Amino acid sequence: MEKILVIEDDESIRRELVTLLQNNGYEPVGEPPCDLALLDINLPGENGFELCRRLRQHSDVPVIFLTARDSAEDEILGFGMGADDYIRKPYHSSVLLARIARLLKRKGSSILTSRDLKLDLAEMTVSREEKTQELTKNETRILACLMKKGLCTREEIVEDLWENSLYIDENTLYVNINRLREKLGRLGAEEYIRTVRGVGYRL
Repeated sequence: MEKILVIEDDESIRRELVTLLQNNGYEPVGEPPCDLALLDINLPGENGFELCRRLRQHSDVPVIFLTARDSAEDEILGFGMGADDYIRKPYHSSVLLARIARLLKRKGSSILTSRDLKLDLAEMTVSREEKTQELTKNETRILACLMKKGLCTREEIVEDLWENSLYIDENTLYVNINRLREKLGRLGAEEYIRTVRGVGYRL
C-alpha cells in the first residue's frame, strides 16, 4: 500500500483527505518516509515551501501543493521548490486522485533492476535480499548509469552527472565509486562494480 504524507493545517480538511485516501487504497501518514507528499503552504511555524525544500534534500518523491493560495507567484515558487503539481482549494476529489495516481505511476517507473540489485531513483536507495542502503545523489546517478548500460566510460558517467546538475570531476568520481562499492559491500555485493582499466567501470 502506497504511503501518502498529509501535511494540512485545517483539521477538517486533513480528516477529509485522510478518509479520501484510505477509501482509495492509500495509507495516509504524518511523516516521511512516503511515496508521495500532499503539502499545504500556510502552516504554523515552518511553511509548506520550506517543508518541500527540506524534503527535496534527501528524497525525490512526488510533491503536490494543495493550498488556498492562488497567486501565480506562489505557484511559481512552489514549482521552484521542487513540487510536481499545484492544486488550489477547493479541490475536486476525482481530480486530486487522478493526479496522485499519475505521479505515483511515474514514480513507479523510477525503479531499476540489474542482477539482484534494485535501485530506487526516487528514494535514492539500493536493495538486495531484504537489505537496503541509502545513497547520495551522485552515488544514485552513478549506479543508475551502470545499471542501464552495463559498461560505462568515466566520461559517460561524468557527463550523465553534469546533465543532472551534479558537478563532478575525475577525482570526485573515484571517491564516489569507492563509497558506492562500500555500500554495495554491506549488501554482500562488494564485487559488483569492476574497474575496466583505461575505460571506466562495469556492473
